[in-house]
Amino acid sequence: MKYWRFITSIILATIIFLSPCPVQAASSSSVTRSILNEAGSEDFSGKNLIRAEFTSITLKDANFTNADLRGALFNGVLLDGANLHGSDFSSGIAYVTRFKNVDLSDAILADTNMLRSTFDNVDVTGADFTNALLDVQQLKKLCVNASGTNSKTGTDTRESLGC
Repeated sequence: MKYWRFITSIILATIIFLSPCPVQAASSSSVTRSILNEAGSEDFSGKNLIRAEFTSITLKDANFTNADLRGALFNGVLLDGANLHGSDFSSGIAYVTRFKNVDLSDAILADTNMLRSTFDNVDVTGADFTNALLDVQQLKKLCVNASGTNSKTGTDTRESLGC
């Protein structure tokens, strides 16, 4: 009798684990569109954008000053001339994103994954990159002009980049 229960439970567990479960997918581009429609423009200054998703979009001259971007995702985004001064982008992801002529001064980018992203002519004065993941070439570019201390975390920019 003991063995019968054991064999039955193994068969039942196998059936449950091997049965297909219905899956529902969401398009991240629809999330991006809803954020843009809600905001009405590219002025995101001071907004709560925790875990927001921006995918395959151009945000030229977008204003993210003092925005709460914790855990946000920028995937394939062009941020030419964007202003992220004082924003909190900690624990976020910027994958294959172009930061060109961007103001990252006094921003918090701690624990952010920015692999395969490019940084050209970026102001990182006072930015906190503690434990951020960056490609080595991009890290070297940022170290050239890195200076200052973040006003919120008290972290030295050069030290957080490992310059």
